[in-house]
Amino acid sequence: MDVHNVEMVMSAVSPSQYPTDGRAEFALVGRSNVGKSSLTNTLINRKNFARTSGQPGKTQTLNFYDVEGQLYFVDVPGYGYAKVSKKKRESFGQMIETYISSRKQLRGVISLVDARHKPSEEDIMMYNWLAYYNIPVLLVATKADKIVRGKLNQSESIIKKAVDFDDENSDFQFFSSVTKSGKDEVWQWIEDRL
Repeated sequence: MDVHNVEMVMSAVSPSQYPTDGRAEFALVGRSNVGKSSLTNTLINRKNFARTSGQPGKTQTLNFYDVEGQLYFVDVPGYGYAKVSKKKRESFGQMIETYISSRKQLRGVISLVDARHKPSEEDIMMYNWLAYYNIPVLLVATKADKIVRGKLNQSESIIKKAVDFDDENSDFQFFSSVTKSGKDEVWQWIEDRL
């Protein structure tokens, strides 16, 4: 998709605040600092539209981005950071679960992991949880430019094995915001589900 018009239309914490126009939605989930903002900015051809933050855990609401009046990207609070209280983490968890488990407009989830590392406990839990709800998942391994070409297959194998990858409901893609590799494939995955 060639993107020219994007706007953040709302931040929501409960279903009564979600958009009501029925457009397809794609959620982006991942640990704090895994590169969600960088992926979003690359997909929508902007430099700093989705803010990257030096302070993990800054996103505390579901942020809906209207893309070309055709679909929404939904930026979900990052997980796995220590600075937020346990109570706050639990409320994020409930907010995310309510959205993901009940939203009819949700066509798929782009779940981000760091290509350089074995997925964290939270990454694995998130992936299995999405599988439990039978939600189509694109598992995106970010920061792929930091891995030597010859090691990509090994990295993919480690990630897939760790999350117990399901080939039927999931797809896998390496991505780099530096080289933009993987951008077209991520868009293709989204467009296939529109």
